[in-house]
Amino acid sequence: MTATTSHPPGLRDFYENPAVPVASGPSRSLRQARMLAAALGTGRPRTVLDIGCGDGTAAALAAPLLPGHRLVGVDWSQDALRRARTRLPYAVRGELGDSGLPFGTESVDAVLFSEVIEHLVDPDAALEEIRRVLRPGGHLLLSTPNLAAWYNRALLLAGVQPVFSEVSLRAIHGRPGREVVGHLRLCTARALRELVTASGFAVVGLQGAPFHGVPRPLRPLDRLVCRRPSLASILLLHARKT
Repeated sequence: MTATTSHPPGLRDFYENPAVPVASGPSRSLRQARMLAAALGTGRPRTVLDIGCGDGTAAALAAPLLPGHRLVGVDWSQDALRRARTRLPYAVRGELGDSGLPFGTESVDAVLFSEVIEHLVDPDAALEEIRRVLRPGGHLLLSTPNLAAWYNRALLLAGVQPVFSEVSLRAIHGRPGREVVGHLRLCTARALRELVTASGFAVVGLQGAPFHGVPRPLRPLDRLVCRRPSLASILLLHARKT
């Protein structure tokens, strides 16, 4: 999840640090993989990119649900790629910035874009590059933390910085949690729909997923709230290139 569209020195160093988390929770990964499997259906083998694959854990979880399809991990971080290559048959270096992805125009059937967009300096350019490599009608499966998650609404009312949001790459300030993960921007469900639509995609569906970092006593409630994507911890969006 470390592909970025711009690499200021501090941000470059941050994402090459092996201590920075590069994998998300399995519940989100499996839900997203099921959405993709349903979208692709049966038929000819397809090429699927996992852009910002991190250490390859999410793609490896998805692989059994995508039999016969070619799953390629893509990441900017060399450290993440070294780990991803222990889990995936294909993992290549690529970025969403000026040099673009190492794939031809309209050469890819689907893109997994999981927990990446919140790290990007220029999400509009990233979605444009994804649209370039997707074939007409190609699928985009995007996931990102929800700024308007149920607990964030309560935290804001209490004057507390929302979960997932960060004001520093060096330390946690004003919010729950112990890990700095490099989030630069966050979306609500409505904002995510509008952003993706403005980038030339048609939104097919939006689902919610739980967050693995929710305290254990609250996890049943978090799973229940996922039925309302606008309140869920994680947003799972399926769109197609128009």
